[in-house]
Amino acid sequence: FSFLQERLRYVLGLLLLLHSTNSFYVPGVAPINFHRNDPVEIKAVKLTSSRTQLPYEYYSLPFCQPSKITYKAENLGEVLRGDRIVNTPFQVSMNVEKKCEVLCNFPNKPVTLTVEQSKLIAERIREDYYVHLIADNLPVATRLEFYSNREEEEKKKEKDVQFEHGYRLGFMDGNKFYLHNHLSFILYYHREDVEESQEHTYRVVRFEVIPQSIKLEDLKADEKSLCTLPEATGSAPQEIDPTKENQLLFTYSVHWEESDIKWASRWDTYLTMSDVQIHWFSIINSVVVVFFLSGILSMIIIRTLRKDIANYNKEDDIEDTMEESGWKLVHGDVFRPPQYPMILSSLLGSGIQLFCMILIVIFVAMLGMLSPSSRGALMTTACFLFMFMGVFGGFFAGRLYRTLKGHRWKKGAFCTATLYPGVVFGICFVLNCFIWGKHSSGAVPFPTMVALLCMWFGISLPLVYLGYYFGFRKQPYDNPVRTNQIPRQIPEQRWYMNKFVGILMAGILPFGAMFIELFFIFSAIWENQFYYLFGFLFLVFIILVVSCSQISIVMVYFQLCAEDYRWWWRTFLVSGGSAFYVLIYAVFYFVNKLDIVEFIPSLLYFGYTALMVLSFWLLTGTIGFYAAYMFVRKIYAAVKID
Repeated sequence: FSFLQERLRYVLGLLLLLHSTNSFYVPGVAPINFHRNDPVEIKAVKLTSSRTQLPYEYYSLPFCQPSKITYKAENLGEVLRGDRIVNTPFQVSMNVEKKCEVLCNFPNKPVTLTVEQSKLIAERIREDYYVHLIADNLPVATRLEFYSNREEEEKKKEKDVQFEHGYRLGFMDGNKFYLHNHLSFILYYHREDVEESQEHTYRVVRFEVIPQSIKLEDLKADEKSLCTLPEATGSAPQEIDPTKENQLLFTYSVHWEESDIKWASRWDTYLTMSDVQIHWFSIINSVVVVFFLSGILSMIIIRTLRKDIANYNKEDDIEDTMEESGWKLVHGDVFRPPQYPMILSSLLGSGIQLFCMILIVIFVAMLGMLSPSSRGALMTTACFLFMFMGVFGGFFAGRLYRTLKGHRWKKGAFCTATLYPGVVFGICFVLNCFIWGKHSSGAVPFPTMVALLCMWFGISLPLVYLGYYFGFRKQPYDNPVRTNQIPRQIPEQRWYMNKFVGILMAGILPFGAMFIELFFIFSAIWENQFYYLFGFLFLVFIILVVSCSQISIVMVYFQLCAEDYRWWWRTFLVSGGSAFYVLIYAVFYFVNKLDIVEFIPSLLYFGYTALMVLSFWLLTGTIGFYAAYMFVRKIYAAVKID
């Protein structure tokens, strides 16, 4: 359980940091000051490809290894992401240039790759793998320069610069494979202000690489492990022939440049996105959608409801009212408990748990606590918060179950604690077996899985029981009208009152309010991009909550007007309609944006997408359900019923 204690300490530390943050950039990540000649350690994180979605650890390929391989202790988020941070043999010293140096310890003697190793490297190049290294916790980036579509005169002056995360393992030309065996590191430092008598200190503020493929014959190495690079024009690339053994040298060079970038803003180059305008456009678009909905809602509520309530409450023409149709007629059945109240309350409890977790994670991330520089923090925080929010999930589920005339609270609590997490764990376990089969570092190790199970049954389950106990003991929700003994007959419904039509109609507006943000989230998950615009995400989340609530109220009003009082399950299903559009969008994204062709990567994509869609449905369904429940209680409290 030392693992769990360490995790708990991490969470408590995180909570303490929330109190103690000032305007400092990222708590817990302190700048490291280097003097000239100090070693700057370069570590490897993993190999990734958006074509296979399977990360591999650095030494799964026959790269040069240091005398002793040491792995960094990782947090839960890093393990789940597939990061395996390990030391490398690159010798880099602060502000010391290196023209060209052979990487493996034996000078003049090239590395010989066996047929198996050559095949593996060729396979990884074909699958478009990128190598991710870090120096002083900064990820390596490849600079891409291109001319933007500006006027001709301006073209000559400036190029647009964008950065690609990591560097390509190699490239293909026709059917031939070429490996990037020479890395030119360009590190930028910021000189810190010190007093005159003191030695200058430096901080690393950017880490770039220019990968090159240079043939063994063109790299002239000597006894001291030094080498000379050929002229750029006359060199041939290093081919890897997968059918035979290959000989090559791994080499690198280091170049230092001074930079004005301060340490606190060193991540800006990785996070700069040229299309912040798109996000503003998306927010404005979403706000318009919400105003449109609010307009419809206020028209319904203010005009129709007032008229309805005034009519229903007129004492003198009771006879006319009796013949009227409308939502008042179902007052004796509207609070009749639905089928399967235990499952409904369990799903809503999980929805509350998700809602609390997402709200806190986005809010904390918006304050800059979970920036990409604190690797894996977002995932770790989300896991722990979900566990701890079990109290609220249990409380709401227990209270609703009591309201729906449920009696078996212990079984209800167990159902709340295991139904949704059990489905998630089951899907993840099956996918994990496939990833294990591929020997990918993305597979969650067995000890981590046991630790997650201990957290589920040791933290989440008792907390859900605790919340459920208090929720079940609390006074049930006060329903304003009594339920009749005999259920009323439901008239035949029109085609547009069908459940599926309702899902299609209700889902489109909340989805329209957030689909641009969804594109960036998908890019971050599937294409190894950084996602950091949590301020925008927080706004979009608020808009999503408002639009889900509004659409749910509109749908339940139409349903009750059609004298159909079975609204409990239907509201939950229909409010989660935007999850159906998320699923369609995920299929569209898979076909148009990703070039995944193999079976296992496709299975991973759709497996994780199913989890996202399920969670999103629970979240939006819960928001819509509680909004509709409050609305129904309000309107029936406003009419006089004899």
